[in-house]
Amino acid sequence: MKLILFILSFVFSITVNSQITFKGLIKSDNKPVSNATIVIKEINKVVASDSLGNFTLDLKPGTYTIKIQTFDTKPLVFTIDTKNIILNKRYEYVLELNERLIDEVVISGTLREVNKLKSTVPVEVYNATFFKKNPIPTIFEALQNINGVRPQLNCNICNTGDIHINGLEGPYTMVLIDGMPVVSSLATVYGLSGIPISLVERMEIVRGPSSALYGSEAIGGIINIITKSPDKAPVFSVDVYTNTWLETNVDIGIKSKIGKKISGLTGINYFNYSNPIDNNNDNFTDLTLQNRISLFQKFSIKRKNAKAFSIGGRLFYEDRWGGEMNWTSNFRGGDSIYGESIYTNRYELFGNYELPTKEKIILTSSFTQHNQNSFYGIIPFMANQRVIFNQLTWYKHLGRHDFVLGSSTRNTYYDDNTAATSSGDSINPINTPNTIFLPGIFFQDDWAISDKHNLLFGLRYDYSSVHKSILTPRLGYKYMFNKQHLFRINAGTGYRVVSVFTEDHAALTGARTTEIIEELKPEKSMNINLNYYGTIFFKNGNNLKIDVSPFYTYFTNKIIPDYLTDVTKIIYRNIEGHAESMGISLNTEFRTSQFKFVVGGTLMEVSKTENKIKTRQLLTERFTATWTISYSFKEFPMDIDYTGNLYSPMKLPLLGPLDPRPSNSPWWSIQNIQFTYKGFNAFEIYTGVKNLLNWLPGKKSPFLIARSHDPFDKLVNFNPDGSAQSTTENPYGLTFDPTYVYGPNQGIRVFFGLRYSLK
Repeated sequence: MKLILFILSFVFSITVNSQITFKGLIKSDNKPVSNATIVIKEINKVVASDSLGNFTLDLKPGTYTIKIQTFDTKPLVFTIDTKNIILNKRYEYVLELNERLIDEVVISGTLREVNKLKSTVPVEVYNATFFKKNPIPTIFEALQNINGVRPQLNCNICNTGDIHINGLEGPYTMVLIDGMPVVSSLATVYGLSGIPISLVERMEIVRGPSSALYGSEAIGGIINIITKSPDKAPVFSVDVYTNTWLETNVDIGIKSKIGKKISGLTGINYFNYSNPIDNNNDNFTDLTLQNRISLFQKFSIKRKNAKAFSIGGRLFYEDRWGGEMNWTSNFRGGDSIYGESIYTNRYELFGNYELPTKEKIILTSSFTQHNQNSFYGIIPFMANQRVIFNQLTWYKHLGRHDFVLGSSTRNTYYDDNTAATSSGDSINPINTPNTIFLPGIFFQDDWAISDKHNLLFGLRYDYSSVHKSILTPRLGYKYMFNKQHLFRINAGTGYRVVSVFTEDHAALTGARTTEIIEELKPEKSMNINLNYYGTIFFKNGNNLKIDVSPFYTYFTNKIIPDYLTDVTKIIYRNIEGHAESMGISLNTEFRTSQFKFVVGGTLMEVSKTENKIKTRQLLTERFTATWTISYSFKEFPMDIDYTGNLYSPMKLPLLGPLDPRPSNSPWWSIQNIQFTYKGFNAFEIYTGVKNLLNWLPGKKSPFLIARSHDPFDKLVNFNPDGSAQSTTENPYGLTFDPTYVYGPNQGIRVFFGLRYSLK
């Protein structure tokens, strides 16, 4: 018996002695890192560091590859040989912060610079690398690969559009440049096409109401376009590309120094498309002809106290037209050959200045002037808009509270040649003032109750010279399960005044008559958004990010263009009931050493309820998906990017019971592929194919533009009530109308490009 025990103890001692104990301590920023993931590749084992950053591994003799990682640091990979381990020694490892996440400092959710994961308000960040995966010339087109965000075309002829977030139309989205509302009204239709991608450092998107900070227009969400800093921009950069449709885009960036204190960034963007194409044989251009130039200048001034001071400006000119293939500017405004011609002149000035006080107080100001000279067939639309914006913001940190207090003024002058700014008109009895003054004050407290709990409360009060008092509260809560998983909930209200002729292009084009049958009341909304954000680390070192956001918005006084009650008119009124937008959005990101998958989908329902009857809203999809799949070769300096989107059917506006076009769009998808070669110093060459499937709208429809052969309705016979008669020449009883549109009318094309950047 003693012999057996001796043998067992001997064997056990050999087994124990064959195990080498390896101890480690993980730090970052001079602090211990808890819950770090330690992966031992050879034995497929994963352990985590304790609350003090310590970990212990029992290893058999041999050589091991160890990878240490956390969500917000760079992975640390090293090799150990158990022969070299000193017993009882605790090895220290220091992790570097992940620079990519450092760049994802966001300001849009709270007006404070905070790490994306620490923000109580969920903010999506898209940097310059994201936009390079599918090269496009404008912000408007760039949004097609962002889940739940859809650039909606509103006209088959001039290709104007707006940006839908979670099914809500463009006017519900506030577009900011460097945090200032310089894009609104007229610019929401045409100004978005003039913001070059080359100037964008990143784009931040906040879904849901943000009125407590940004005012009454931010009902559906905000898109904050943050331009590059002159201090961080390359000395010189250029990006040039063209495609087989002969669309040509040139972006140039130049960094300059004026003395020792002033850094400048000059941006030049030129886009030209002057090759009329009519592949669907309706004698109308498939794509609007465009010639535009944008000049951007930004200065950053260094101060002794290191406080912020920057000023900038942008000039923008565009000449665009679409119409019959033989149209020229000689026919502008005439009734012989149809064309829609828009001249846009716009300039912007903006800046921010941090006051020389102990407290952090920043003054931001902007001035914009937008002039539009346009003809839609024989209908002239001449508009002029000026917006002056000033805001003073005080940031105060007190204990666990981060306060933001501010006051703002916004003075908007607007005038055009429509009934919107006329008095005594039978169509619109409202006399809309040319100038609206909107001062406001706001307050927000982001309270870190503990390391896991944050509570946010905001309140804004505006006083409109037209609509008087406007109060918009906001409430948010964040719970951190740990560094890898968090939950947020945000709720708030919105308030919006509709400007029909500047926001809805359909009010100006085609043969329909615009009718505003009552004094339009401001729209009001209540919204709630939930958000779960988590990261899962796998044993092989890969990771998966999951972002899930259910949303719900309830509207009263909503104004929805009515195309169906009378097919000869577009009727505007406040609905007698309510409208809803609800759904759930899912974004996922999966990374390996060479692959990156970004896939998202949004399921939603956008409807209105009147007289207890619920109907689905026009031009809103029930499901949308986007994806970006990227692959980087290890042995060859090339990247491949495959991007795409998918949309479910939408309800479309028909012109009457005899209209032969489908009442719903089909499922449709735009897919692209790009190859980028990076083997040259400072140069990148890229090529690829857009619209790989050659998808085009209306393939199963007899036509897209109604009566394109008779755009001035000269051959249409009308009934006494204004409706078109069904005749031998006009069997469907239609009038000219280009608003039957749900996707881009541009087929497959190959593109080529070159990028150069001198650091």
